Amino acid sequence: MSRDLRICFIGDSFVQGIGDPEYRGWVGRVLQATRGDVTAFNLGIRRNTSADVLRRCWEEVGSRTLPGADNRLVVSFGSNDMIEENGGVRVDPARCLDNLAMILDESRRRAVAVLVVGPPPVIVAGEEHLRRTSKLSEEMAALCRARSVPFIATTRELADDPAWTREVLAGDGAHPGSSGYQKLTDIILTGHWHEWITRPAQ
Repeated sequence: MSRDLRICFIGDSFVQGIGDPEYRGWVGRVLQATRGDVTAFNLGIRRNTSADVLRRCWEEVGSRTLPGADNRLVVSFGSNDMIEENGGVRVDPARCLDNLAMILDESRRRAVAVLVVGPPPVIVAGEEHLRRTSKLSEEMAALCRARSVPFIATTRELADDPAWTREVLAGDGAHPGSSGYQKLTDIILTGHWHEWITRPAQ
């Protein structure tokens, strides 16, 4: 009997796939490259911060998991946290890390295998946003390592990618088109994705 593999993808507009004319984003592309039967749920919401994701996470994810199934969770946020509004960032980096830690700890308690995709850059937000987001990504990676959770960094590689930047600037300044989402997909697939998805559930 094949395993009942269920994956929830929760996060922000990059998870949702905003800007992709093919309406697949990176989530749809990653799923296309994943072998076997997968029941997947895209729970991305535009402008969501880590606080927003934490607030809704287990109400939405909990209703989509089943006892005895191979329940998985992919988390991605942070870009919106580091946006400046009203003289400060939307969510303090320390609080963002706390929010991530709470999601990871609850995932372990619920026996839901989790993977974290780091925050993409927001090109129109400028160099200071990139600096903050890059630092946050490094701290998220360290937090994940301490909990033996796979983390896939995206910030710097996307910021240095001409296709990503070109499509973002041709669009709304934050989200790429199909080539940019393919680049993000490639980063994820060459990261920990295949190892994580094929690893038996604990």
